[in-house]
Amino acid sequence: MQYLEGRKYVVQGIFLVVALIFLTRLFFMQVLDGTYKLAADKNTLQRLVQTPYRGLIYDRKNLPLVQNTPVYDLMVVPREVKQLDSAKFCELLQIPIEDLRARMLAAKKYSRNKPSPVVQNLTTQDLAAIQDKLMDFPGFRPQTRMARAYNTHNLAHALGYVGAITPAFLEKPKYAKYQPGENIGISGLEAYYESTLMGRRGVQFKMVNVRGIEKGKFRDGEFDTLSVAGQDLHLTIDSELQAYGEKLLAGRRGSIVAIEPKTGEILAFVSAPHFDPALLTGKGAGNRYMDLLNNPNLPLFDRPLQASYSPGSVFKLVNELVALQLGVVTPNTPFECNQKLVHCTHRHEYPRNVDIAIKQSCNPYFYQVMRAAILRGQAPNKYDDSRIGLAQWQKMVKSFGLGEKLGVDMSQEKRGLIPSPEFYDKKFFDKKRNRQQRWSYRNVYSLSIGQGEVQVTGIQMANILATIANRGWYYTPHFVRGIGNGGPLPQFQQKHFTAVDTTLFKYVIPGMQMVVDGNGGTGELASLAQFGITMAGKTGTVQNPHGFDHATFAAFAPVNDPKIAIAVFIENSGFGGTSAAPAAGLMIEKYLRGHVAGYRKRWEDWVMYGDFTRKLHSM
Repeated sequence: MQYLEGRKYVVQGIFLVVALIFLTRLFFMQVLDGTYKLAADKNTLQRLVQTPYRGLIYDRKNLPLVQNTPVYDLMVVPREVKQLDSAKFCELLQIPIEDLRARMLAAKKYSRNKPSPVVQNLTTQDLAAIQDKLMDFPGFRPQTRMARAYNTHNLAHALGYVGAITPAFLEKPKYAKYQPGENIGISGLEAYYESTLMGRRGVQFKMVNVRGIEKGKFRDGEFDTLSVAGQDLHLTIDSELQAYGEKLLAGRRGSIVAIEPKTGEILAFVSAPHFDPALLTGKGAGNRYMDLLNNPNLPLFDRPLQASYSPGSVFKLVNELVALQLGVVTPNTPFECNQKLVHCTHRHEYPRNVDIAIKQSCNPYFYQVMRAAILRGQAPNKYDDSRIGLAQWQKMVKSFGLGEKLGVDMSQEKRGLIPSPEFYDKKFFDKKRNRQQRWSYRNVYSLSIGQGEVQVTGIQMANILATIANRGWYYTPHFVRGIGNGGPLPQFQQKHFTAVDTTLFKYVIPGMQMVVDGNGGTGELASLAQFGITMAGKTGTVQNPHGFDHATFAAFAPVNDPKIAIAVFIENSGFGGTSAAPAAGLMIEKYLRGHVAGYRKRWEDWVMYGDFTRKLHSM
């Protein structure tokens, strides 16, 4: 019995110790949460989140593009606010009383015990003017935050912007660690690489009295943790080339994308019209954003990634390569320029081979090339034969990175469209009679010249030329060549091969050279032969049902050692050879030579200010 009695006391003792530990821990958690008042000296424990420095952004030559600058947010802990004199407070902060009420309501809705922003983006001067008077308003205190500062007026669409995290974001588990008022990447690279740039937060615990005056660290900083700065991004962008491209397209609508074929690195990413990235930072950023959003020229629209165009005659290169792979044509296969099949834009020499056909961009020739690829006698009638052939064609074309997202390190990329048999089943379904109408190659032939339903983005077009430059493969285009001290993400170091044998690409390149440097080539205004630079390219004029045709030109150079592949779209600019081609030539000259020859300023003026709706005479 004595043994059992003693054992009972031991068990009770254990329970007592466990209870004491639990109560002590509960007491400590209350203290750390900032909700327990230390009655002995009337001090309060503040838990201060230390926001880390956001990673910086550099261009390919390690010139800083985006840095950090300190700003201050005035935070409020609703539970600590006592008898707020709203009128006096609003006079101090120069804000409408309605705004204060709305922000206080939002703060209470979020948490009565955690800080929420009341006024953001205060400068050092702003804070100095009000700091002493804040002692009269318990519950309000300033918090330092790092905002973005820009050393460039360009590249806004790629860089994206940061902004205060919204209540809707805070409700998502993915953003559980964020605090109200903290910045988060909203678009572009800032958003795609958010977890890399944001770093890791730290925490400090401080004692303050009822007037908000610091009384020292809690337990000598025993429970503090240090913040860790975000990692820097080293971009593939050539800042000088980017600025030059934005200069050329100022006042236009369109895009320019330049890629280094051997690496997939994006050298220039121009969306026109563009805007200064600094517009979306600092005081008044919200109003400036709305101004951009409501601008009828759509400067916020990211054309290289989001605008889908018919590719026009540039797409003939892909169709020729698919036909060569299927063995239905050879480089020396002749086709008559039969305008009963499809209209050809101008008279030209007989297209006795693919070189001449590409040089002259002969529409009837490529009509017959694609017809040979689609109608291969795989079914007894033309309808089933068209359906089978188109399905095989679509699969091969998509291997060029078309009809799907390429996987660029930006979230807003569009897929474009490479139509399938199912697409045309839906298009030709007779809803009135509730029956399927049959279709054949004759219904889809516009695909052969890059018109009709086929749609590509500017970055996909540039990637087609990078793929041809590499003779059949590409790396996924990307903006970041280094993260911290490392390289790009693994997915940007993987080669992608098309469904066309690499040995066949050489057959389309001579004709592309003739487009630029041949006598009477459609892209001769892009030529850099006077500087000893060889170029292979293709012009395109894209039909536009809503107005004047769009112009495009895509090329790579030098031919035998490609260092740049480029695609230019200029909306409502007519023939690609007279608008997009000279723009591309100037960009390639700028990149390969480092400057544009002075006597070629007339072409700069033409691209920037010329009337593309009139016929171009000799310049």
